Amino acid sequence: MTQPWHLDLGARVISPDAVHFRVWAPRAETMNVELHAANPRRIPLAPTQHGYWEATVSGVSADAFYSYAINQYLQRPDPASRFQPEGVHGPSVVVDPFNFPWTDGHWRGLPLDEFIIYELHVGTFTLEGTFDGVIKKLPYLRDAVGVTALELMPVAQSPGVRNWGYDGAYLFAPQANYGGPVGLKRFVDACHAHGLAVIMDVVYNHLGPEGNYLGEYGPYFTHRYQTPWGQAINYDGPHSDPVRHFVISNALYWITEYHVDALRLDAIHGIFDFSATHILQELGEAVHAQARQHSRAVHVIAESGLNDARVITPVTRGGYGLDGQWSDDFHHALHGVLTKETDGYYADFGKLDQLTTAIKDRFVYSGQYSAHRERRHGNSAKRGTPTQFVVFSQNHDQVGNRAQGERLSTLIPFEALKLAAAAVLLSANVPLLFMGEEYGETAPFLYFIDHGDAGLIEAVRRGRKAEFASFGWGDVPDPHAPSTFDRSRLQWTQNPSDRQRCLQHWYQSVIKLRKSIPALGPGRAQDRLKVWAHRKAQVLTIHRTGHSGPEALIILSLNADPTNLPFKNPQGTWDVQLDSNAPAFGGRQETPAPHTLTLPQEPRSLHLPPYATWVYTRKR
Repeated sequence: MTQPWHLDLGARVISPDAVHFRVWAPRAETMNVELHAANPRRIPLAPTQHGYWEATVSGVSADAFYSYAINQYLQRPDPASRFQPEGVHGPSVVVDPFNFPWTDGHWRGLPLDEFIIYELHVGTFTLEGTFDGVIKKLPYLRDAVGVTALELMPVAQSPGVRNWGYDGAYLFAPQANYGGPVGLKRFVDACHAHGLAVIMDVVYNHLGPEGNYLGEYGPYFTHRYQTPWGQAINYDGPHSDPVRHFVISNALYWITEYHVDALRLDAIHGIFDFSATHILQELGEAVHAQARQHSRAVHVIAESGLNDARVITPVTRGGYGLDGQWSDDFHHALHGVLTKETDGYYADFGKLDQLTTAIKDRFVYSGQYSAHRERRHGNSAKRGTPTQFVVFSQNHDQVGNRAQGERLSTLIPFEALKLAAAAVLLSANVPLLFMGEEYGETAPFLYFIDHGDAGLIEAVRRGRKAEFASFGWGDVPDPHAPSTFDRSRLQWTQNPSDRQRCLQHWYQSVIKLRKSIPALGPGRAQDRLKVWAHRKAQVLTIHRTGHSGPEALIILSLNADPTNLPFKNPQGTWDVQLDSNAPAFGGRQETPAPHTLTLPQEPRSLHLPPYATWVYTRKR
């Protein structure tokens, strides 16, 4: 059986009773593979070019436990381990990638502009805390909510059983207590059977501190740069070529062996590379080439705090050529207006004009002075297309990186929740929901860890307190306490409250409109998008056109009080499609949206209830 080039690391099954082992350890004097079986064996690996060691070993098959012995005495798991059933310090396990009965041969992925993303944490999404637990919820997510893509917070093997995933130490090994390799493949296969794409959140800016033995194998890390989370990865120094190969191999591994449809690259502002070809460009090109080879659509989406349009600018125009990026500015602008918070990075936001800019131009800060950063920040994203930006009112960072993990459902009024949902879901961008927001989950999503090192646990505790000092958010729950994890579980109930049912119905209805009316869906470069900010009334009116069908008018009152809105544009006769104040959505219908608006003649002004969201359409 032939193996693609990117599967040359770790333990590869090449026949029913033979496995090829390959590891990069340029500073080792000897390397051996230790087979953990009834009759343990130690087999020497042969040195090859560029610091690699390898050997084909007979009498070994899938499910065999093994480790590497560096210089005879130092036993460590495989850096490219496919499975760590005994945790980050235990032996690795050989996995045969070809023994899973995939049923998704028809699946070719989804274009990015069809993504409506639902971000979830496997461990807290269901009581089971497993991939199989999520599978049970797929009909609900597809039919009752209407999302089209599921984004998993990182599932690379982390210490213990309670972890966000950003402390992963084995990039190729799906978390054992979630279900390991077979559980993840079963999940992806089931998603595709339901017509849902899968996005894998991957971390290439650092590795977790516990169980991370890469530095004992070779110069995977560098002291030239610093990240807030650990040693920076060596992408541009001496011996960096094998490090780049390791990371790109991991990206290709997820889309090939696990059939995932997109990668979300965590915090690329923590990836440092001053070589002629940036690692992000090289990774994106490799993923896109692999996708073409398999006749599938696969996307690379970056999380970036840089406000740098080069991330998504085509390589031919000097950019990195990634498909999309998260838009923190959209979140901050919306959150600032709705909550009036001004601490920390929210000091840069809170004005209605900034939300207008985020809707129209993607970046609020495109070269202006940022008081929070005390410098100018960003460049222009106007040449990018709307669907290159993922927008949200909540996500794991913006909820979980609050001291108390409060969701919007506990910070703003019920009517404002519906407005926030409409602002995201009816944007021209790619919308993202965070698990539970569709029904107004009130349980917090806190930061939690499960380390075995007491000193490391205490360091995390101190770090969290220091991180929130500028926000004035008070005490921080102990991230290592099991109760912190338990409090973060979604509180699924057989008897949701009236408000939960109404809010979920609102999300479902808004998503249906997005899918059915092009002017309320993903935006193209040639589509028209106009936004008027009525500062005195604190109202936004958004006029959108699509490639076909009616034009759309979205009226968003960000005012906590009733307000009168005099306006005359855009002219024409408009028919109401959605009114957030309707009884079906938990509204009191004291001031219903007019069934028809005729502008500029009638009405001369609109009376809007607090946080009203009205959606209208008109024929072209």
